[in-house]
Amino acid sequence: MSRKTEWYQMSLEKTFNILKSSEKGLTSDEASKRLKKYGYNEITFKKISPILRFLKQFNNPLIYVLIVAAIVTALLGELIDVGVILGVVIANATIGFIQEGKAESSIEALEKMMVHECQVLRDGEKVTIPSRLLVPGDVVLLESGTKIPADLRIFQSKNLHADEASLTGESMPVRKNYKSIPIDDLSPGDQKSIAFNGTFITQGSGVGVVVATGEKTDMGKIATIMMETKQIMTPLMKKMERFTEILVISILFIALLNFLLSFYFGYGIIYSFMASASLAVAVIPEGLPAVLTIALAFGVKKMANKNVLIRKLPSVEALGHATVICSDKTGTLTKNQMTVLRVYCGNKTYHVSGKGYAPQGDFLLNEKMINASDHGELIKTLQAGLMCNNASLVKNDNYNVIGDPTEGALIVSAFKANVKEKFGRLDEIPFQSQNQFMATLHRGNGKNMIYVKGSPEKILKMCKKQLVNGEKKLLEYDKISTIADSLAKDALRVLGFAYKSVPSSQTKIHKEDMHKLIFLGLQGMMDPPREEVMGAIQKSGDAGIRTVMITGDHALTARAISEYLGIGVGEKSLITGKELSKMSIEEIYQIVDKISVYARVAPEHKYTITTQLQKKGEIVAVTGDGVNDAPALKAADIGIAMGITGTDVSKEASDMVLADDNFASIVNAIEEGRYIFENIRKVILYSLAANGGQGLIILSSVLLIPIIPLFFVTLPLEPVQILWINLFDSLFLALPLIKEPKEKGLLKYPPRDPKEQIVNSLFLRKVGIVSFAMAFGALSIFLIFGMPALNPLNELLINQAQTAAFTTVILVHIFYLITARSLYDSAFSFSPVSNKWLIVGIISILISLLMIIYFPPLEIIFRTTAIPFEWWPLIILFALPGFILIEMEKWIFKLRKTKKKD
Repeated sequence: MSRKTEWYQMSLEKTFNILKSSEKGLTSDEASKRLKKYGYNEITFKKISPILRFLKQFNNPLIYVLIVAAIVTALLGELIDVGVILGVVIANATIGFIQEGKAESSIEALEKMMVHECQVLRDGEKVTIPSRLLVPGDVVLLESGTKIPADLRIFQSKNLHADEASLTGESMPVRKNYKSIPIDDLSPGDQKSIAFNGTFITQGSGVGVVVATGEKTDMGKIATIMMETKQIMTPLMKKMERFTEILVISILFIALLNFLLSFYFGYGIIYSFMASASLAVAVIPEGLPAVLTIALAFGVKKMANKNVLIRKLPSVEALGHATVICSDKTGTLTKNQMTVLRVYCGNKTYHVSGKGYAPQGDFLLNEKMINASDHGELIKTLQAGLMCNNASLVKNDNYNVIGDPTEGALIVSAFKANVKEKFGRLDEIPFQSQNQFMATLHRGNGKNMIYVKGSPEKILKMCKKQLVNGEKKLLEYDKISTIADSLAKDALRVLGFAYKSVPSSQTKIHKEDMHKLIFLGLQGMMDPPREEVMGAIQKSGDAGIRTVMITGDHALTARAISEYLGIGVGEKSLITGKELSKMSIEEIYQIVDKISVYARVAPEHKYTITTQLQKKGEIVAVTGDGVNDAPALKAADIGIAMGITGTDVSKEASDMVLADDNFASIVNAIEEGRYIFENIRKVILYSLAANGGQGLIILSSVLLIPIIPLFFVTLPLEPVQILWINLFDSLFLALPLIKEPKEKGLLKYPPRDPKEQIVNSLFLRKVGIVSFAMAFGALSIFLIFGMPALNPLNELLINQAQTAAFTTVILVHIFYLITARSLYDSAFSFSPVSNKWLIVGIISILISLLMIIYFPPLEIIFRTTAIPFEWWPLIILFALPGFILIEMEKWIFKLRKTKKKD
């Protein structure tokens, strides 16, 4: 059956007629027939085999580049280097395989939520059956602790409460009943007559008839959306994919051009191929994928220090690009701890300070701090809240409430006034929705006392008098009702309190006792915003990141919290789930960038909001804790699950988990994400500039063959030397850039345009300058020391010239690394020892270089020859232009930027 029939609106008679069932349930024969028609009550989960999932990891342009590098290196006979490259390929594929496996586990976590057994009426008798055999029309019995096996229309209920947090995101249990609701487009949280699959009963009992099973249930629809939702690629992944596609095409074209030119200028086919292979090896950034993976892994560790646990490596970088944060309210923007903020009694309104469950705070009257014990009506009102209460306050590492959060708030407000004594309880009338009150009888001094709490309207109707200045005066019904309404408009949950003294012989209370009560006062409470969140929202706003609140709570509460925090202030900034349900996708697309607060939303709304924001070009971070949030978490650019209150499904569908459920931690993590991205940019620009220079050396050598006869003899660099530079350079020089200290003002500028490509003006400047400087330096040194060896032919001197060129390239890399520490600031503007890993890397590469040049066994492997020490000053001189030119580029760029501001 489809939910489009709006089961919550139907009368019970019509419901049973449509289902062709009754309160006695189905017969076994009829159930068997329906099982064939509707299928099993389960969700079909499509899974990819592990082998196919592993092979999928190789379908990536960056992997193609590495495989090409391995093939070329194998053709050159360098088997050790082939092993290194293939190791990088397999390592990246393994990481992707593990990540994708974790993503699939979100579906598995949802599958585990399916109930295995349930109690039903079959053939007029109560039986236990596997829940997968349930069919529409079956009658299911519910009691406290029962997990609901399908979507049910309740037709009997007794104090029935359901925890629907996993579906709706609301932390408070929802009271259920059998009454139909004649209102269109209600969100699941308002459908009181429906019990939803996957949620569970917290108290009471009831009976319901199955109206939807399997994928037709709300939980099944969520699973369907999740299976249809593709994993979003992060901005860096998209850019790298596009860049590597261009790189592959460029390498093939240049290598082919190089081969044709070499052959044209008189080289044989084999040497022409070797020269082209050297060019390909020079340009391919073999070590870059491994360095990027390590950079992201380093980011994971940094994020963990900010209470953000990363589940998928690329999301480290993606968080730094976020333009919109769609956040839950309860527990993320607020404490998820109900707190009494105002008390009205004795015709006075008291404000209560302190937030959360810690019993620390003050009472203020007319903005002045008072001693609560001097105000009798206040003490009695707080005492009533403490007495008529079934919760308890406990302290472990922090204060926590066992029981109803509302009752916990009443205990805390009493404790703040040092009201802690509880008189012995004799009897109780528990809270029931039809009564709208709770009453307790306690032993007192001489007389016993009845304390009552409940909805203000109900309490006032049971009172004739009120306590004012210690006297029992005639009840001012209209005045108190107005006060209660004003508190409610401020999004406070309001409870009324009253008392009555009875003879000490009375040990039982009945509904008949609920008259001629003495009204004590009102307590208004709220789940307060976290103190640090307002500053975090301001901080994210300064960084060009918009905050959007999406909550299952009521509009009044959502508006009050959003206005307090400064989220989308104004009438037109809030919309409800009911209004969204009446809108088309196109209409939602038109308003989604203008609305900042969504209240009383259904599960599908959050997903729709997320996808429409993405269509607007936003990079969307979404927080969530319930099963209902899983589709949006998976669809988001960055899905953020709650670590404390989050369900397994939400965590498995997310990219990262908040250890403290705190919005402020997201903003801190965004700053870390930007820091990590900036360092990744430095690594990419450093690596690609270095590769560009090596490629230009080989290509220039081929183009200069007709002019310079030395290039007829050999190339300036051997393929094995180029490969060593690429791999070891990544390890010792590029990798330390990841540890570069955080630059100031990362949250003072808007997020980078996600459409901005790696090949931009900055890329072209840096790569162009360094490539030219490297080619100029290496070729010059090669010619200066190699040309004299042609007449007469001196192979030793030519090998030394080649080694000198190889050394020049390494030194250009080192000098460029020093200035690559910042993309815009001069190398002289920060401490040379602020990054110790950079120093370690430079020393390591220099020691390795000296061993390759002067240690005979390594000379054989790398085809080098010891060079005279008197050559070194000239080599260093020709290696410096790269550093000098990049420093000049930064200075000119800053000068232009300053002139634009002026």
